Amino acid sequence: MTAGQHARPPVVDRETWLREVETLRAREKAHTREGDAIAAARRRLPMTEVDGSTTLTGAEGPTSILDMFGEHDQLLTIKHMWHEGRGFESQCPVCTMTTTNVETAVTYLDARGVAFAIWCQGPYDEFAPFREFMGYQAPWYAVEEPEHAAAVPGISDGWINAYLRVGDRVFLTYSTQDRGTEVTMTPYRLLDLTVFGRQEPWEDSPEGWPKNPNPFEFIVRDGRPLAQWARLGR
Repeated sequence: MTAGQHARPPVVDRETWLREVETLRAREKAHTREGDAIAAARRRLPMTEVDGSTTLTGAEGPTSILDMFGEHDQLLTIKHMWHEGRGFESQCPVCTMTTTNVETAVTYLDARGVAFAIWCQGPYDEFAPFREFMGYQAPWYAVEEPEHAAAVPGISDGWINAYLRVGDRVFLTYSTQDRGTEVTMTPYRLLDLTVFGRQEPWEDSPEGWPKNPNPFEFIVRDGRPLAQWARLGR
């Protein structure tokens, strides 16, 4: 749908536009300050000990959570959904987008003393070729109980998990899931800045704004997660 086929914002002179933007910017700044306050509260959360000897299968074979820290005292993990027995083109487009986005952040996390790993919900031998095909550099480990991950000692049921190592002990300091994972989804955050937003059915938009009944359509092209086409040279 083109811009001429649906409603658009009203047109005003620049002075009026600047006043409206400044009004919104005051709310944005308040939102930023509230985000800082929430982050401060997050840093003050208590922590709970987990079993750091829990092993997951990775490129080097069984690897304990403790060993995933490497030389660092902090470890950040995200989970990746895996559909067993399906081809690369049928794997989760949202997880593919998320993992592709965070790959570039790994170097900067490492510089801040934070190790990073992907915990994939499937057998290592099956998803390892996918990791190679996508060119992902972050280490991947298999969590083979996708419906009961929290039952595995040391594995949180969150989709983003932060851990702290104290000697040989491992503690879970933070965990989030659902829309809490949007911190890893840069395209959504950028779309929020545009006039038509994400164009998802749940969004509060003016009457006549474009809506897409399939919110994942833009991250899939010709039946394949969008990020895969670059790996195929298309």
